[in-house]
Amino acid sequence: MSAEIITVPAHVHGYPGIAFGGYVAGLLADRSEAKTVRVDFRGVVPVETPVRIAQSPDGGAELTSHTGDGATALALASPSDSAIDVPDAPSWTEALAATEARLRVPQEGFSDCFGCGIAVAPGRGLRLFPGRVPGRDLVAAAWTPDLSLGGADGQLPPEAVWSALDCPGGVAALLLGTAKPGLVTVALTATTPRPVVAGEPYVSYAWLVAESGRKHTVGIALSTPEGELCAVAEALWLDPRAG
Repeated sequence: MSAEIITVPAHVHGYPGIAFGGYVAGLLADRSEAKTVRVDFRGVVPVETPVRIAQSPDGGAELTSHTGDGATALALASPSDSAIDVPDAPSWTEALAATEARLRVPQEGFSDCFGCGIAVAPGRGLRLFPGRVPGRDLVAAAWTPDLSLGGADGQLPPEAVWSALDCPGGVAALLLGTAKPGLVTVALTATTPRPVVAGEPYVSYAWLVAESGRKHTVGIALSTPEGELCAVAEALWLDPRAG
């Protein structure tokens, strides 16, 4: 099993000081052998702190702490055979209108979030701003990833694609369900059938699947404006404990 030490950059966070979940999941998925991967978050992954990432015997990968006498599991990726039902994508026009409507509302939360922070400069974050789609049980965003997010071939790396599957799910849980502010991603399952290319337009959308107490299951997809799926995910979000 190959292993390496990585450090998540300081600006790649959701909550302050905590590595962005989708980014961490993408790093693990990139080192997994399956087409569909489930990532379970077991602990807090801090930014600017060395952590160990290693492949596992089942074709997945594990992220563990790199300090102290013993390793602590922080996130685990494993192959998945989950089938994710995906509704028809909204149009580019609908997604753009949803984003524009969202930006007209005063934003609560973290304006410097790597995924959906409105104050983040292009290239320093994704700048995904999902809003409700009128007449449909969806949130959506029109998104053109900044050219700096692409690699030498123009394609976004897995950690950027998986990052784009994170915040929209939380927004869906908040706007379409009963989720409370402060919720966190505890599991993310995804497959990426088509490359995502920097500078090209995409429709990001998400929907509520189920809720039970503090748990909120959501679906997320990223498609071309013509509706061709590039990435599909299902996520489990958890409300903070009361009090």
